This record gives sequence, C-alpha cells and structure tokens, in this order.
Amino acid sequence: MASSTSFPSGSIGRVSGTSVVVRGDDIDTDRIIPARFLKCVTFDALGPAAFADDRAELAGAHPFDRPEHQEASVLLVNRNFGCGSSREHAPQALMRWGIRAVVGESFAEIFYGNCLALGIPCLSADHDTMLAIQAVAEADAAASFVVDVEALTLSCGDQQWALTLAAGPKQMLLSGQWDATGQLLANDDALKATAQRLPYLRQFQAA
Repeated sequence: MASSTSFPSGSIGRVSGTSVVVRGDDIDTDRIIPARFLKCVTFDALGPAAFADDRAELAGAHPFDRPEHQEASVLLVNRNFGCGSSREHAPQALMRWGIRAVVGESFAEIFYGNCLALGIPCLSADHDTMLAIQAVAEADAAASFVVDVEALTLSCGDQQWALTLAAGPKQMLLSGQWDATGQLLANDDALKATAQRLPYLRQFQAA
C-alpha cells in the first residue's frame, strides 16, 4: 500500500508516479471493496482493504500486494471499471491506498462521478492503446508515468499516448471546482451574506 497520506486538493493538472496494472473487464465495486467493509464509520481504514477478496484468492500475487507497486499512484485498467453498486467506498479505498489517477478503456458512470468528487481523474484510451500502456507498465514496474489532464496525454519516458476526458470534468479538475467542500469554505462570507438576505432564515435565527 502506498505510504502517501496527502489527498488531492485544489487544481489537478498533472498526476505523476509509478503505476499498477489491474487487468480485466467489468471489475465491479464489490471486488474493489467487498461489502463487509461498508459498515465502517469513516473511510480512513479502507486503503488496506482495496481488492481484499481478490488479493486473498491470489495469495500475495495480486498487483496491489506486490512490493514493486506499493508506491504506485496511477492505476491502469480495462473496460467498464467500477461497475456494479454505487458505493462511494470504492474510490475512497483506492485513494487511501495511494491511487491519484486512473486510466482505462471505460468507467461505470457513478464510479467515475465518485472519483471526480474526490479529485481522482479518470481518463480513457481505446482498447489497443490501453493494452500497449499496460504492457509498458508491466515491463518496468519502476517506470514513472505522467497523466497530463490539460494536454490529455499519458507519457512514460519518450513514449506518449493520447487520452480522452469530457470537457466538463476536465474544467472541474483544472479549476479546482471538483472540490465541493473546498468551494463552500472558500465562499463562506458570501454564503453567510446570502443567508442574511433570506427572510425565512432571519426568522429562524430570531426565534
């Protein structure tokens, strides 16, 4: 598990680091974080539980268990990643393990939105491109990748691949608007001023 405890904040234009490949289509949220972990009161301890059942079944051979991937920040996946239930715990577990960006062929819509709300970019590449990227990553676990959200590219050394990301999520990541809580805190004075102008709130405060 990655040791980094710094979570995404502000504008997110680039994510760099080593990668970890999890191959397979239709990997659902129950595999990313099994249902028994949903009873947690906070998300804090979910990182070690990412892919818990898959890792137990593979007895240490899962990519998330291999020593060379313990500092990985870029997750490389295939088609329809994050399908199944809408549990927010799935991207929370990945983030707390250390993942800061996901590149894959396609993503389930709710998983994609939950990742965006955490500041985790999910960018896409076509099937053949994704297989090529995964092959490069698996050939050299120490290779550093750079996900460029603005340029919509993934690079590794002198190799570069084009990625796709919808205009709305791209703008949110680059501007920092993905962080709803941060936006509220940054506009605290304006929110209080608006509240003072609302008659029903003034009546409530007076009571």
